[in-house]
Amino acid sequence: MKRPVFSHSMFWRKPARDMQTASHDRPTLKRVLRPVDLVLMGIGAIIGTGVFVLSGVAAGLHSGNALPLSFIIAGIVCLFAALCYAEFSTMIPVAGSAYTYCYTALGEIWAWIIGWDLILEYGLAISAVAIGWSGYFVVLLDSVGIILPDVIAHPYGYDGGIINLPAVIIVLALTVLLVHGTSRSAKTNAVIVAIKIFVILLFIVLGAGAIQPANWQPFLPPAGWLGVFSGAAIVFFAFIGFDAVVTAAEETKEPQKSLPAGIIGSLVVCMILYVIVAIVLTGILPVAELRNPDAIAAPIAYALDWIGYPWGAALVSIGAICGMTSVLLVMIFGQSRILFAMSRDGLVPKLFSVVNPVTHTPANGTVFVGVITAIIAGLFPLSTVAELVNMGTLVAFAIVALGVIILRYQQPDLPRPFRCPGVPLIPLLCIGSCIFLIACLNTLSHQLFVIWLFIGLAVYFLYGVKNSSNRQNGIAMQAEPIPCTINPESPLPVITEIRVPDACTDVNQ
Repeated sequence: MKRPVFSHSMFWRKPARDMQTASHDRPTLKRVLRPVDLVLMGIGAIIGTGVFVLSGVAAGLHSGNALPLSFIIAGIVCLFAALCYAEFSTMIPVAGSAYTYCYTALGEIWAWIIGWDLILEYGLAISAVAIGWSGYFVVLLDSVGIILPDVIAHPYGYDGGIINLPAVIIVLALTVLLVHGTSRSAKTNAVIVAIKIFVILLFIVLGAGAIQPANWQPFLPPAGWLGVFSGAAIVFFAFIGFDAVVTAAEETKEPQKSLPAGIIGSLVVCMILYVIVAIVLTGILPVAELRNPDAIAAPIAYALDWIGYPWGAALVSIGAICGMTSVLLVMIFGQSRILFAMSRDGLVPKLFSVVNPVTHTPANGTVFVGVITAIIAGLFPLSTVAELVNMGTLVAFAIVALGVIILRYQQPDLPRPFRCPGVPLIPLLCIGSCIFLIACLNTLSHQLFVIWLFIGLAVYFLYGVKNSSNRQNGIAMQAEPIPCTINPESPLPVITEIRVPDACTDVNQ
């Protein structure tokens, strides 16, 4: 049998139908999570530094009183991506998130690229949030008279520090919790989420009575709509995290129903909270005060102090610590599950897909992620982390949206318990929005991302190609052009029929 063009293993795709059914010849995870667990997991991953810090940056430097609009715009962009993720997660309810979806829609090489991208995104996000957690924790200790020496409160070479010990300890502590089981971790996350939502709701209640409608004038910032969109690009960081829900697909009960609820539900809840916080914040503080450096650095604490609640700083510190703790918990969880999926496919060492028989978790991968990110958080002040995390997230969103379009045309008959509405319009809007925001990032982020990509390609060609499970099993998707019928009477070429070849073929034939 003659090999089709592009039949090399790097272009092989996983048959989606095979991934919709359980397999006894590969390690799997225990399904213990319910819809409410997924919603709380999403909220835990989303609400953190965004609402406690970035709202001040966006309002003070870009959006002004139009901060609620910036949150709405950023939330809509994420909602486009969430609908695409929801379709894929119910169609392929296994671990791996965008990596697994890309393997099915685009092929192994693209799956590796997105998996490598997610390793960057999650790894740096964990380290960055741990550094932020440490900063708030040190401030909280200071407020009760406990002063940590600089030598253990800052990384080496920064303000006389040697190691950021609080950042190391929190990452390792949460790693131990995750190793001991997904169910226990979900319960802990639920408690933490409840605390930080209480703090946010308390701010809304206290601030609502102090709103002065005159503070909302002028509504648009001096830069007009350009300032609003610039603010949206900043607060986009505040929504990053909902995609962590889909990394738990293989540990979810009834994933076809639970995953869309978790993905979309958590995003909508957070969007509503963010918009209300933005309305109250801009209603409390005059636009001139929004530009105050203290308001930019800690907007909620500053606003509470402005209206006569001096204990606001300590309260917000507690809420921020809880918020960042749950973000760390979900991010470490997500990173280890992505490594689990890549290891199961042979693209990274098999030790990352070993499931502990007692806790039913990928313990090796979880420990590896925890140790590496703890070292980074303890030793490095990652000044460009936020930009790189955003870069990785936007690339992942765009590729997932592209995958939805491709699979809709290539395999229209696949069971889709949840269907993204408005295909291809919604995915195209997602892709366009992501490209626009990527263009808004600085040049250094683009350069560092390209360097990381080249390192990943070297790892793939030196290790992944040789050890790929697809290559070892001798199974590959047909890569030949897919026959289709074109409607000649349509003013534009419209595909009216697609005939999909057999899902896979033995390359030894």
